[in-house]
Amino acid sequence: MTNPSAPDPLAELTRSRRSYLSGELTEDGLAAGWLEQLRHWYADAAADPRIGEPNAMQLATADGAGRPDVRTVLARGFDEAGVVFYTNYGSAKGDQLTENPAAAVVFAWLPLERQVRLRGSVAKVSPAETAAYFASRPRGAQLGAWASPQSRRLADRAELEAALAATEQRFGDAEIDPPPFWGGYRLTPTEVEFWQGREFRLHDRLRFRRLASGDWVTERLAP
Repeated sequence: MTNPSAPDPLAELTRSRRSYLSGELTEDGLAAGWLEQLRHWYADAAADPRIGEPNAMQLATADGAGRPDVRTVLARGFDEAGVVFYTNYGSAKGDQLTENPAAAVVFAWLPLERQVRLRGSVAKVSPAETAAYFASRPRGAQLGAWASPQSRRLADRAELEAALAATEQRFGDAEIDPPPFWGGYRLTPTEVEFWQGREFRLHDRLRFRRLASGDWVTERLAP
């Protein structure tokens, strides 16, 4: 029950203030390429005990009508080709990526006062890449991928648990292959922005942007 005498946290929204003083991001300190810079910052995030899941990222998509959607997913790899995540192809995000195969993601490492934003085209990874990752998952997560009709309406929790029980009975102790409706996507970026919080909201924003020629340029953006 809500305590009527407790202060309303929403009333403090307009007065909430903090200064970002953890660091700076200069052109001289920027890596030569976006992937090297992302690896460097990811290593910092992974080493920080305040950041529980450094690979968590917010994924924004839009359907064919341009209506946006966003959710948190886990990055499962990144290389020169882009950032990889996995999901049910029939989920809401899967449907949206079929209609509009472009997306944006953001890694928000708030204790470090840093963000990394990527945007670009999205395509499915190869079946072999999906199979290799699926084999590394805990068995419970493998069973869950088969059992869950992700993003579809359920009558109640019992329906999901019944589906899981049926899936466990179906596979028994046998090896589990990835479902045909489940797999990976790779976001291949055309823009990657590195954001470092600074005092008085005068943040550092440095962006790598890919030109039509395939070359990359770096740019400073106003905060």
